[in-house]
Amino acid sequence: MNFLAHAYLSFGDADILTGNMIADMVKGKQIEVYPETIQLGIRLHREIDSFTDRHEITQQAMALLRPSAGKYAGAFLDVSFDHFLALDKTRNSAKEWNYFATHCYKQIGTNSEILPNEFRTMFMYMQGENWLYSYRYQWMIKRSFKRLQMRANYLDDNAPIFADFKQHYDEIREAYKLFFPQLVSYARDVVQKL
Repeated sequence: MNFLAHAYLSFGDADILTGNMIADMVKGKQIEVYPETIQLGIRLHREIDSFTDRHEITQQAMALLRPSAGKYAGAFLDVSFDHFLALDKTRNSAKEWNYFATHCYKQIGTNSEILPNEFRTMFMYMQGENWLYSYRYQWMIKRSFKRLQMRANYLDDNAPIFADFKQHYDEIREAYKLFFPQLVSYARDVVQKL
């Protein structure tokens, strides 16, 4: 899952949210330098990613993007799922999503002194462009896809991934609807066990 899903699956806890958001930038034993509550968020993030990557529904949805995204299909699907989460009125209204995003930025900011430098730089853009709220817009998905493409070592910058996303929009949305409730249940169980 991508940033919005990880934020949502932090269940309102500022430390778990911070760990969840920085997890991709914390490698191996680096986790040990963080307070226990931040470590919980990092572990939760890893559990969420593992569950998502191996799930049959996400595997089928990844296949829709694989012709253009290749081995990066999972990363592009994560962004796609954030789009559908941001539009999910069963979870929050547009106004509530905007409040949620603003609240998340404030919560992460309470831990600013321990954010990895790489995340701190990215967080400036995330907050400035209001990524968590803006995932609801296709222009933001297109921009996110472009950024992913530029960072991917083995992917043509002109690969038609956004076109594939639009072509399979309804199918990916249905995959989200089937998968996300299962992920929420799984993440709640993980938090209780950690």
